[in-house]
Amino acid sequence: MSQSACRWKSERQAKKAVVRGKCDIVVDVRIEAAGDGGIQIQDLDLKRCRWVAKACQRTDTAYLYVSSSRVFSGLLDRPYVEEDIPDNQESVGQLLQAAEQVVLTTCERHFVLRMGPIFSSEGANLITQLLEPLRGGDSLVLDNNLRGCPVSAYDGARVIMGLLDQLSTGLEPWGIYHYGSSDTATYYEFAEALLAAASQFYEMSASAVQLEREPDGLAPLNRSLDSSKILNTFAIRQVPWRSTIGDVVKSYYDRQAGENT
Repeated sequence: MSQSACRWKSERQAKKAVVRGKCDIVVDVRIEAAGDGGIQIQDLDLKRCRWVAKACQRTDTAYLYVSSSRVFSGLLDRPYVEEDIPDNQESVGQLLQAAEQVVLTTCERHFVLRMGPIFSSEGANLITQLLEPLRGGDSLVLDNNLRGCPVSAYDGARVIMGLLDQLSTGLEPWGIYHYGSSDTATYYEFAEALLAAASQFYEMSASAVQLEREPDGLAPLNRSLDSSKILNTFAIRQVPWRSTIGDVVKSYYDRQAGENT
């Protein structure tokens, strides 16, 4: 279902959507997509999570909910594991944590999959937010403080399909799992790789990206995820984001060229 079709106004509407789907597993990417797209998550979004979770519980449907590494503050100097307590005090982090709790406490057959920031050639995400101003001749000032493990939409889809294939066999290892790319990056490092890939299609200067100097003494933040559990349970291996960024940029360029013809 599209995002617009999921903007239910009542529990009855959400329940009807789940029942009509007649599916074995509901995959919910609404909250993660909104967060990575810069769309403000609201209380109504949490209600919708509860409505879907209740409908799944009533119909004995599994609920695969895609969450985000932003439930964590980033204060740890190691990758986060599933047992770490979400501690992001920012408003978006609090809402993401609340959505997870709704899923965990409402539906017994729950699968919470936390991912790093998703990037794609379409929609609002890291790629489009960085490339569009650069194509317009603007410069970007990016910090080199927050480290994470970005995931391409292609790779995220691969992971979810791998999970669905195995869950469809009757495997029921419900709980929380992490997946992030095998190589971490800050916003600045990601932008450097993005520029290198984009330079094949646009005339851009590497100096277009400037590193924002943080105040002395500011501790680095780290929201990388430990993906050992999903590997050991489902044999799903990590993929480096650098290996996918070229294809994503090409897809973005092809889409832009098509719109301009």
